[in-house]
Amino acid sequence: MQSQFKQIKVWDFSVRAFHWSMVILLGALWWSADAGEMSLHQIFAYLLLTLLAFRLIWGIIGSDTAKFTHFIRPPKTVVQYAKDKQKTQSLGHNPLGGYMVVLLLSLLIIQLVTGLFATDDIFTEGPFYSYVSSATASTLTWVHKQNFNLILGFAAMHVLAVMVYLIKGENLITAMITGYKHVQGELKQPKMVPIWLALIVFAVLFTGVWFSLLADVVKYM
Repeated sequence: MQSQFKQIKVWDFSVRAFHWSMVILLGALWWSADAGEMSLHQIFAYLLLTLLAFRLIWGIIGSDTAKFTHFIRPPKTVVQYAKDKQKTQSLGHNPLGGYMVVLLLSLLIIQLVTGLFATDDIFTEGPFYSYVSSATASTLTWVHKQNFNLILGFAAMHVLAVMVYLIKGENLITAMITGYKHVQGELKQPKMVPIWLALIVFAVLFTGVWFSLLADVVKYM
């Protein structure tokens, strides 16, 4: 007899807020750079820094499905998953999706770090620009610009994969909005960490970024 579908909470609020905030921030960073609004671009970048730092910490202390140990699988497992025609249902990210998360986070970190040393050769320089030579800053600025194209490319692949799953009957978009997923079988409810811990972690990180970086940008706008 076929098992009944049941609703399980797979994503906590913190992961969902991070995901959609990143979507909005990437659009804002793209627009601000293209429009030459570099002060806003820096503000968005420092918000990105806060969010990325939060996600890395949450990947260690957060809810079960948020932890890196939950979705980073050995390469052999990922290859086997890719070969299987009948995919096993996963709570949270599947083996392939987990590697995509790691890739996108890595590209975002590269984007952020190179931006700290970048310059537009007119008015705006990253906060650490003066610590490197002009040649190094020029190289990092080039990487900063090219890396964003990689981010867009892999983000498009991510969206395409979500659409494929949607066609196959698995709505990952709704799950990332509501936090709940319809699953079949004996999959257990993952442990969710209380939201107050996430708020404390984010508040501490935001305070640090504000006093070290953000306040000066806002002051001179």
